[in-house]
Amino acid sequence: MKHLKKLTTILLLSVALFSCKTEEKESQPNIVVILCDDLGYGDLSGFGHPVIETPNLDKMAEDGIKFTSFYSAAPVCSPSRAGLLTGRSPNRAGIYDFIPGPRKSEDCRDIVHLQAHEQTIPGMLKTVGYSTCLSGKWHCSSHFNSDKQPTPGYFGFDHWFATHNNAAPSHENPKNFVRNGHDVGQLEGFSCQLVVDEALNWLKNKEDRNPFYLQVCFHEPHEPVASPAQLVEKYMSQSENEDQAQYFANVENMDKAVGQLIEYLKANHGDNTLIVFSSDNGPETLMRYYRAKRSYGSPGELKGMKLWTSEAGFRVPGVFRWLGKETFNGTTDAVVSSLDFMPTFAEISGATLPDVILDGQSIIPLIETGSMNRVKPLTWAFYDAINERMVAMRTNDWKIMCRLKSDTSYVENFHNIYDGNEQMIKEAELTDFVLYNMNEDISESTDVSEKYPDKFEEMKELLKSEYAALLEGSFVWERKE
Repeated sequence: MKHLKKLTTILLLSVALFSCKTEEKESQPNIVVILCDDLGYGDLSGFGHPVIETPNLDKMAEDGIKFTSFYSAAPVCSPSRAGLLTGRSPNRAGIYDFIPGPRKSEDCRDIVHLQAHEQTIPGMLKTVGYSTCLSGKWHCSSHFNSDKQPTPGYFGFDHWFATHNNAAPSHENPKNFVRNGHDVGQLEGFSCQLVVDEALNWLKNKEDRNPFYLQVCFHEPHEPVASPAQLVEKYMSQSENEDQAQYFANVENMDKAVGQLIEYLKANHGDNTLIVFSSDNGPETLMRYYRAKRSYGSPGELKGMKLWTSEAGFRVPGVFRWLGKETFNGTTDAVVSSLDFMPTFAEISGATLPDVILDGQSIIPLIETGSMNRVKPLTWAFYDAINERMVAMRTNDWKIMCRLKSDTSYVENFHNIYDGNEQMIKEAELTDFVLYNMNEDISESTDVSEKYPDKFEEMKELLKSEYAALLEGSFVWERKE
């Protein structure tokens, strides 16, 4: 009898434990991050574009949350993606600029990659039972799909279908995708549709019942732009030329792919799925380089473009929609960043955050109520900026920017911090400060440092402190013989 009672107790405890774990899994939301490449702040119809039609993303914003002060982690692709994945300024990971393919370079860019010790969102979520998938652009290593540097699978993606950088030879019929370490070869169709098809196939064939983290990284509308003929024809009468029509069509084609993904999620995972949409950085400048002939992206009201530390470099469209959960619904101008994804996803999944310095914060209060208090300012140090001021900081209504000056000249156009320029950058003086009130001047047209002297001094001191801490934590690469 004693033995029977003991056995019954064990069985009841087992059932209770299983029930708790089941309830936990059911409460954990699926998480989908959709990231565009070089999509400008003004490129969606819902963000003011007068020609391009993006009904699916407009509907997502209408039903969810539209962020008008959403920031990427950097004004160019590789550091922006590293920041999103880690919740840390990309400088901490040593990814300061776009990562080229393997080649010899004095500044060590040929060896730059997301290093094995970096902890990422998919890796974190796997510790609490998530299945994970990456479909689309990677661009966090110089040696892609090589045993020389970690692959997406190393950082927690169970399944990955990716390219090193751009879809090649263009968005149409790309031939450079790799699936879980194996070259896929020539594909038929347009990249955004192929990326969504892969994501849907993974979801449909996933054998477990775990919650999932899905990261969909479109190549659109980055060059080389290619779009379906019928969509190009649709925009010809409203365009300056065929190249502009190609760009307009490219953004709408991406929107169509987003619509297909959302419809599937609504039908099959509509009870608890958080969908996030944004861009890695601002729009490319037309003809900045010879292949940028179709780069007709719009910064909207913002100053600058991709590679600028002015707003258009990293202020991008942001849209959240949480299927199956009641959230704040509407437009918010709260300052939010892709750096906030990791702490936010940790909170909603029950995961423990990595024991490292993070530069984002959970935005659950904003998602739930429409308001939040930003504790940590957003700071960017982009040493290859096209504009003069490499260092910028945004906190609440204010943005401050400055130049870096060494003993003899201003610091400019560094792709990396390595043992050849470390001392110059670390000893450079912050100078030529400007201050903007972003609540009154989204276009950064008027320096208000003289109008608000007390706020100017307060922001200067805060920037000096934040930049010093970031510089101290920045990774420095070493040249190898």
